[in-house]
Amino acid sequence: MITLSGIIGSGKSSLTQILADELGTKPFYEPVTDNPVLPLFYKGNEIAAKKRAQGDTKATNPYAYLLQTFFLNRRFAMIKQAMQDDNNILDRSIYEDEIFMRMNTEMGNATEVEYDIYKSLLDNMMEELPYAAHKKSPDLMITIKVSYDTMIKRIEKRGREYELIETDPSLVDYYHRLLGQYDVWIKEYDASDLLVIDGDKFDFMESKEDRVKVLEMIEQRLLELGKITEEKFAELKAKHQEYLKEA
Repeated sequence: MITLSGIIGSGKSSLTQILADELGTKPFYEPVTDNPVLPLFYKGNEIAAKKRAQGDTKATNPYAYLLQTFFLNRRFAMIKQAMQDDNNILDRSIYEDEIFMRMNTEMGNATEVEYDIYKSLLDNMMEELPYAAHKKSPDLMITIKVSYDTMIKRIEKRGREYELIETDPSLVDYYHRLLGQYDVWIKEYDASDLLVIDGDKFDFMESKEDRVKVLEMIEQRLLELGKITEEKFAELKAKHQEYLKEA
């Protein structure tokens, strides 16, 4: 099982589909379009930021805890399902979930009490995961690391209004903070082997050459971990050469 991680707009969903097509397996996607809380959360962030600017230092986002428990519940169910079979790929996982609740607490969008309750729930879930999913952890975690500028360009390209800094200027600070949180998370993550992909350097969505380079980086790591055979690795490499020859 492979899990993807990375900030908003880093290309997780795109790489998940590319890998699923490459390896002939099933992709699992983070719920966004059927998430009734996400637009409320972004609006709540904007309202809380305005209240704090007006002197209300205790103003919180009433939807921060609700959003994180929504995601936590979905991600727990998703990883349990994905871990039932071999060779599945998730475009985000429960392993990075705490980043968002911790950051929202530090920003004042959630209270310390809410964070403590959330953390206790997360810890309980992680203890149960090996029993519920019949697997202790992913075989490989892939993180797509991008700069602020790359992230903003990709957010603008997909055009979700509630993610745009033009719609909500307070997102500038939110996104910069989130980038910092991911830098810490990358250093601390130890649940499985971790591969970091430079999303600024490799445009695997638009460039065929970059896509092949990224796929071969991932497959080389899978080979080193004993998750694919030498024969499978050679077969995939040959397929890449044919792909690059196509018009």
